[in-house]
Amino acid sequence: MASALDRIERLIDGGGPHLVATVNPEFVMRAQKDREFARVLQAADLCLADGNGVVWAARRLGCEMPGPVAGVDLVQPLAAMCARRGLRLFLLGAAPGVAAELASRLREANEGLEVNAHSGGPEAEQDVETLHRIHDHHADVLLVAFGAPAQEMWIDRLKNRLGVSVAIGVGGAFDYLTGRVPRAPRWMRQARLEWLARLFRQPWRVRRMAVLPVYAIKVMRSPK
Repeated sequence: MASALDRIERLIDGGGPHLVATVNPEFVMRAQKDREFARVLQAADLCLADGNGVVWAARRLGCEMPGPVAGVDLVQPLAAMCARRGLRLFLLGAAPGVAAELASRLREANEGLEVNAHSGGPEAEQDVETLHRIHDHHADVLLVAFGAPAQEMWIDRLKNRLGVSVAIGVGGAFDYLTGRVPRAPRWMRQARLEWLARLFRQPWRVRRMAVLPVYAIKVMRSPK
C-alpha cells in the first residue's frame, strides 16, 4: 500500500492525465477476449494487484510482489494523502447518494479534505453533466466506481477532458465503505477467502467467478 500511494503521488506531481487500474483475475480473463479492454490496461500508468489471485500469479511467474492493493483498501489512505497535500478528491459512481455519503465520511475523517461526489454513469449522454461537476470542483484525483470494464473504458474515453491528474477505477468500493455491502471478516481476508464471502453474500457473482479455475490453469501452464 505504501509503495502504491507513493507511486500515485508521483503521478499526481507529474500532472495528468494518468489511469490507475485495480486489476483482479476477472480483468485478466476478460482482457484475453476483449482487445479494447486489454489495450486500456496495457496503456494504464499503473496497474495494482486487486486480490491475492493476481499476487499468486505474479509470484509464480517470477515477479516480486509483497501483497495485494485492493481498490476498497486504497480509498481511505488516498483521501488522507489528499487532505495532507491539499489535493481535491472527486468520487464518481455507485447508486444515487452512495458517493455523497462516502464523501461525507471521508470529510469527517480527514480534516481539511476537499471532496465532492456525483453518481453519474458511463453512458455518453451523462458526460456533459459529469465533466461539469468534476471541472467545477477542480479535482486532482478522481475515483470512478462504475464497475469493470465500464470504469476503465470511460476513463480512457474521456481522459483528455477530465482535467484531473489521476483517475482510478475502484469497482464496488463505495458500497463496501458505506456499509451497503459488508466485507468479509478480517480473518477471511487474511486467509485469502474474501472471494468466498462475496460469493455467499452475492450469489450472482458465480457467473463472473466461473473464470477463476480457467485463470488458475492458465497461470500454472504459463512458462516462468
